[in-house]
This record gives sequence, structure tokens and C-alpha cells, in this order.
Amino acid sequence: MKVYNNIDEFEGCVNAVVTTGTFDGVHIGHQKILSKLSTVAKEIDGETVLLTFHPHPRLVLQPDDNDLKLINTIEERVNFLSKQGIDHLIIHPFSKEFSRLTSVEFVRDILVNKLGTKKLVIGYNHHFGRNREGSFEHLIEYGPLYGFDVEEIPAQDVKDINVSSTKIRNAILDGKMDIANQYLGHNFTLSGIVTKGNQIGRKIGFPTANLSIEKHKILPHIGVYAVDVAYNKTYYKGMLNIGIRPTIHNNDSLTAEVNIFDFNEEIYGEKIVLSVKKRLRNEQKFDTIDLLKRELNADKIMALNC
Repeated sequence: MKVYNNIDEFEGCVNAVVTTGTFDGVHIGHQKILSKLSTVAKEIDGETVLLTFHPHPRLVLQPDDNDLKLINTIEERVNFLSKQGIDHLIIHPFSKEFSRLTSVEFVRDILVNKLGTKKLVIGYNHHFGRNREGSFEHLIEYGPLYGFDVEEIPAQDVKDINVSSTKIRNAILDGKMDIANQYLGHNFTLSGIVTKGNQIGRKIGFPTANLSIEKHKILPHIGVYAVDVAYNKTYYKGMLNIGIRPTIHNNDSLTAEVNIFDFNEEIYGEKIVLSVKKRLRNEQKFDTIDLLKRELNADKIMALNC
């Protein structure tokens, strides 16, 4: 997969089969679109092109709105997209100026003149252009005029529930990782840089790596989770605590820290990636450190069995 950090870097390809969107989460609905993209490209001896945006449009258009939390960082999104068989991934910087393109300008200037679209594959209820004015009906109208075909993919359902990035975010915020991971089609990923903490964990036999996480990255609900940890191309099991550590600290500062099993390297300043598999329990306040250690040992047994 070739990655471009601006649409102007893209020099074109043969019979471009294109889709566009934010693709936050790269969930099973997105995967269905991308699978269709590859199928169509093979049918017409073409190449697949995905146009996405960074930062997320809402972060640009509503900069004072701090409620939006994203399923993926841009690096995580690229990693998941690289597994979908895409030939060309264009990550175009989203700006207020770009947002002012009308639907016809987007089609003419971006899809046709920049990308050379021969076939456009879009998800259900896709909108584009200034104020999201463009729709599937507009594309059907513009297609013959500008020489491309359009195909809309129906909404993807899981047990008759329409899958969306919003529903996945809500499941993550509720700590319902079984639902979130089912909708994603893969385990939710949490990545961050390891920072130095107060090292209390190692004093009680459960050393933790404290994570510095990007501002707009979503975090699961406060609690303890079974995770797989990727570091330096090696995978380990572990358990993640998201919370305020009430037994040890009395403050409201939310932390994410992971105890990596059978691991004793110093990794301050290093990046690790967590695959969040299952919520084990709520965060609790224990009367003594011994009771906390007993619970952590029980948590570890459960995490090892996940």
C-alpha cells in the first residue's frame, strides 16, 4: 500500500476505483466497502484508492467541542487499512478551506481531476461537500456527466443492529468490549508512549507501564481489562487499569497503566500497543494493600485465560 500525505502527491493510476471517508475504527462496515472496492478493481483491471482525512473534520469545524473521541489514532488507522488490500491510501489534511468545497466541486476537482475516478464505491447514507450537501442521488446525477460509475454498499448489520463508528464509541465508553470488538471485527487498540510513574506498582509485585495517550483517543470505561501487549515485534499478555487508583491515590486524575506479564525491561519513552480483549471488573478501592494484591493476582489469572 502506497501512502500519500496530501492529494497533490498522488500522480494517478490505471482505472481508479475510489472510496472516501474518515474510516474511524476500520470496522466491519468499512471492511465490507473495502472488500467491494478490491472486487471491483479486479473486475476492471484497476487499482484501489482510498481518500481519507486528518485531522477528523469535526475537530477542524468544531475546535471547541472536546466531546469527540476517536477510535483510532491516524497511525492505528493506517495500520488497520494496510491489512485491507488497498493500493493507494491518500491522507489529505482537512481544513476549513477544504470543507467549503461544494458537492459538485468535490466531484469535479477531487474525484475526477485529482483522482481520475472510474468507479466510486461508497457506504450507505454517505454525504460529502460543504455542509454535507452531497448525497448518493447527487453522485448518480454527476456520474454520467463526469464519466464514472457509482455503487452504494448497504449498511452492515450485526444481529440486526446497524454498525457505525458512533455505536462502537458508545460501547467502548461503556466498557462493553465484547460488543465493540464484534462491531470492529478486531480488538480495540490502545497505543501510547510509556512514561515514568511513581513506581508503586513494582513495590507490590505488579509493575506497570504508564501510558501517555493522544488527546482525542477514546478510552474504555474505568476498570480492569485483559490485553495483549505488542512491543518490539513481540507479544505479551497483560492487564490494563484505567482509573484513578483509589487504593493508592486520592485524586481525580485518570490514568491508563498496564502490567505486562513475564516482562522486566525498562521501556520509558518507548511506544507500546495494546489489544483490549475483555473487561474483567470495575475499579475498586481496597482497605489494605494486601487485599489489592490478592485481587490483582485473581485479575492476572483471568487475564491469562483470555
